[in-house]
Amino acid sequence: MAAKKNKNKAKNSNLLEIPEIERMKILKDLRESFKQKIVEAKMWKSLLELENIVINGQTIYCGTDSLKGFYLDNNL
Repeated sequence: MAAKKNKNKAKNSNLLEIPEIERMKILKDLRESFKQKIVEAKMWKSLLELENIVINGQTIYCGTDSLKGFYLDNNL
């Protein structure tokens, strides 16, 4: 339990005290993460608005059924 608290404290650093190069890397990673989340949210919103989803001739979603055989690859 104590190790978990120390790990959280290490993540809560003041950005002004971090070297410039490391700060830029952290901010770049955060920007990419936020962009990815926005893209995923838009995709899921558009998918939820559809009644039927067909990929390669196979229906993977129809009405109230759950998605079948569908996954999102994070390496896009």
